[in-house]
Amino acid sequence: MTSQAMEGACAFAWRNYLLLHSSISENDSRRSALYRYVSNVHDTGEYDFDLLQIAAVAYLKKLDELHDDRGARFAADQALAEYLESRCRRADA
Repeated sequence: MTSQAMEGACAFAWRNYLLLHSSISENDSRRSALYRYVSNVHDTGEYDFDLLQIAAVAYLKKLDELHDDRGARFAADQALAEYLESRCRRADA
């Protein structure tokens, strides 16, 4: 089940990315970079589909903005941490 969450999150993010960027090939190198990033997040113990989806979308967005894998990973990690913090605050309220 957990690998399904990872695959689903990547597929969702990639399909939406291609809708926004029609000139990009289905097999663009960003796709494999996305899978590596989400796999890394998954390997840290994060199995929640929604969180993996957020991580995937944030990574692709930041990769476009920064044109740097390391920077995109860091920025996506920050976005995910902010989301988790926000979710915890809402749960406490």
